[in-house]
Amino acid sequence: MSEIIVFGAGGRAGRAAVAEALRRGHRVTAVVRDPAGHGDLVADGVRVVAGDVTDADGVARLAEGHGAAINAAADLGSQPDVFFPAASRALLDGLARAGVDRLVAVGLASGLKSESGALLMDTPGYPQEYRGFYLGHAAGTEVLCTATTALDWVVLSPAGDFDHGGARTGRYRQAAGDAASRISYADFAIALLDEIDTPRHHRTHLGVEEG
Repeated sequence: MSEIIVFGAGGRAGRAAVAEALRRGHRVTAVVRDPAGHGDLVADGVRVVAGDVTDADGVARLAEGHGAAINAAADLGSQPDVFFPAASRALLDGLARAGVDRLVAVGLASGLKSESGALLMDTPGYPQEYRGFYLGHAAGTEVLCTATTALDWVVLSPAGDFDHGGARTGRYRQAAGDAASRISYADFAIALLDEIDTPRHHRTHLGVEEG
């Protein structure tokens, strides 16, 4: 059993991560913008706190005493090219000060390489209406990739997209970016927690799909 802090715990990926961590017997701190709106998490025995993933001092304070962190946070009201790099910088700084060794972050498939070697967002037919969001998310990952840090991090993405109504199968596999690929939130959470309980990948961005 260990202490895990989940930033962005109110979203679907964050909630799934919290549920999987509890299933494995971990103690969980869930960081959300407004704890009053997440009474169901409190009922599950989770410590729910208010926090801002772009505030390094706040990250350091909240993460103190935890062994690992998951970042599933997004702010759709902010500029993506501002929010995601700021979040990565704050996590690198704050988690290091708190003594947290491992960060598992939720990424986007758009920033994965496809089988052709091109980024998925640059392949023919890939939707472009959210390209600014794709690029902002990729900029956040780039902050991690170029950082000089002792923090052991990995970014995991669905290889394509989430199967929003999909059930937990307990299976997943690593995959290149593929717009047709799907994985349930519950199975994606298994991948996230596996990279905390038995880390196998380090300082890289990987895609996973139903296996």
